[in-house]
Amino acid sequence: MRTHTASYVAVMVVGLAAFSTVPRTRTPVHQPPEPAARSDGDTIGGVVTGPSGPEAGVWVIAETSELATKFVKIVVTDDQGRYLLPDLPKATYRVWVRGYGLVDSRAVRATPGRTLNLTAVVAPDARAAAHYYPAGYWFSLIRVPAKSEFGPSGADGNGGASPNVRSQAEWIRILKSGGCWACHQLGSLGTREIPKALGTFESSTAAWLRRLQSGQAGGQMIGTVSQLGAKRALAMFADWTDRIAGGAVPPTPPRPQGIERNVVITEWDWADPKAYLHDEVSTDRRNPTLNANGSIYGALELSADYLPVLDPVRNATSRVPLTVRDPNTEPAAGPPTQASRYWGTAVLWTSKNNVHNPMFDERGRVWLTSTVRPPDNPAFCKAGSSHPSAKLFPLTRAGRHLAMYDPKTRKLTHIGTCFSTHHLMFAEDANRTLWTSGGGPVVGWLNTKLFDETGDEETSQGWTALILDANGNGKRDAYVEPDQPVDPAKDKRIGGGLYAVAPAPDGSVWGSVLGFPGAVIRLVPGSNPPETALAELYELPLDRSGVPVEGFSPRGGDVDRNGVYWTALASGHLASFDRRKCKGPLNGPTATGQHCPEGWTFYPEPLPQLQGVTDRGSAEASYYTWVDQFGVLGLGKNVPINTGNGSEGLLVLQDGKWVVLRVPYPLGFYTKWMDGRIDDSTAGWKGKELWATVSTRAPFHMEGGKGTTSKVLRFQLRPDPLAR
Repeated sequence: MRTHTASYVAVMVVGLAAFSTVPRTRTPVHQPPEPAARSDGDTIGGVVTGPSGPEAGVWVIAETSELATKFVKIVVTDDQGRYLLPDLPKATYRVWVRGYGLVDSRAVRATPGRTLNLTAVVAPDARAAAHYYPAGYWFSLIRVPAKSEFGPSGADGNGGASPNVRSQAEWIRILKSGGCWACHQLGSLGTREIPKALGTFESSTAAWLRRLQSGQAGGQMIGTVSQLGAKRALAMFADWTDRIAGGAVPPTPPRPQGIERNVVITEWDWADPKAYLHDEVSTDRRNPTLNANGSIYGALELSADYLPVLDPVRNATSRVPLTVRDPNTEPAAGPPTQASRYWGTAVLWTSKNNVHNPMFDERGRVWLTSTVRPPDNPAFCKAGSSHPSAKLFPLTRAGRHLAMYDPKTRKLTHIGTCFSTHHLMFAEDANRTLWTSGGGPVVGWLNTKLFDETGDEETSQGWTALILDANGNGKRDAYVEPDQPVDPAKDKRIGGGLYAVAPAPDGSVWGSVLGFPGAVIRLVPGSNPPETALAELYELPLDRSGVPVEGFSPRGGDVDRNGVYWTALASGHLASFDRRKCKGPLNGPTATGQHCPEGWTFYPEPLPQLQGVTDRGSAEASYYTWVDQFGVLGLGKNVPINTGNGSEGLLVLQDGKWVVLRVPYPLGFYTKWMDGRIDDSTAGWKGKELWATVSTRAPFHMEGGKGTTSKVLRFQLRPDPLAR
């Protein structure tokens, strides 16, 4: 098994002397940069200088509220401190400098078309400088339980850690991809301190218990801390915030280097301060030229029943109202368990639709995972039905279904499914099959070609159990259940379902399986999927004692055009799995998960490791991996990109090295998805972009606090930091 380690350089803050160590390497360019950052009618440019001269690798931020929605443009200075903010709509902007080793400069009012030289302000001390570090750096200060606290040798009954958690790695999995980080950051402005407004408590442990009970997610957060072992977990959080209150600061992040200085980030406000985004869609995954310059659509999950819409040409937002088929459908979120210090006992999340994941089809329609009725299934889904899928694996309940919005007709169509849905993605087949995850023991799909022809949701949908070809005869046979031993004469059903879903060009469907050590599944539908679909299971590799060889516990993942699956891991890695490297058989009685360790390659993400963890990896907790199959970003085809939720940016793996596209403002960037669109293939860097959205469930934890809304962001890469 090959292992790649991305280089990471971090200089511990020891006072002002540390700030002068920021490297100032020359940015590689495709063409010679201009001698000065001259401005045109829609640009602002100039030079950023500090006490020691030009400031390289710092951000220049321009913000205006004079458009239909708040608008922000962010660029990075080159090795001579020069910057150029391109494509600014006509307005008056507040412009300032932010960078590591600095505090924010005074904002200067400016309009496009002028040269604006700016003065950087050196941070007066390490604490002031660290205020601007990404959440993951602050999270890296947390001291997780030692390995000795788990298992039979653990002191005092695992030292307060849950006896059901057998190892440090499993504990970290719950903390990251299984709980806290799956919804929001730890280490952000709203989490690394105990706010006075929360109340007065006898201890920091008591304060943390009260904090976790707050708001509509209180029950869920208490459930997570109970999985970790409440006593031990609360002590860890209390120790973390106590040390930060006492002056502890994390290592200094490196300033943007090389390609990282070519990024242009544009932000727009959308939705409202009481809603949160899950993700967005800008184009058809199979054809990124679709919807060129068109509107971006978001999904508000639990929070509200509308789709936020951005028109990036007009810099304007709007909403698409959502409805359910059955008015008896209950809201997806319950009431607050304890008052929030931000919102009191107000009910923020009111959605019945619980829209999770939008996707464009080839006709420009927006498909959604959406609840449309109560969970009890109709008769055609259940035992005794003649439906081909129900005859083989009947289903009694489904928590979320499908919907489709057509922007041309402004019509919303409800599609009740027998299987639950979570993520969805179109295959490249004649039926335009829409595959979904989240079905528990089954994988479901909709034949959208047939649905368009008939409007019949019953005959257009199907689902299959996940069956391993355990007898190795190449076809699907009678099978044993997940809790039964392998029978050489039969196949075997997998108990877990898909979290992520990604159809591959060869017709197979890939997805991730949550848990420890976690796995990926490759599903081959066959000619009649309810009866012919066969699955392959590839677990993250463990040694003979059950300890991870390196990485563990995938969350979101994606497949490239070569059939290689890429996924973010709770261990702080990006991992790839290439089944072409497998040395043994891919089916049969031994192909039950741990049979292809050589197919895995691990890339530690570029953050420090958590304190108390000696294994490779990092404090990063990326939620999802998206593969740039068509090279939209400009760094090549099949480039995997992690959501970088701790790094507050997108983490691009190019040729085994990390490119960090950090979002410096507002602090707290946290996304769960992205996609790439080509608006004009002849327009160079201006015609291509990645789109993402702020996806934290707690936007009020971000810079700005209560009243901060979600943002939709566009990432573009110029050939050099001064390109127009």
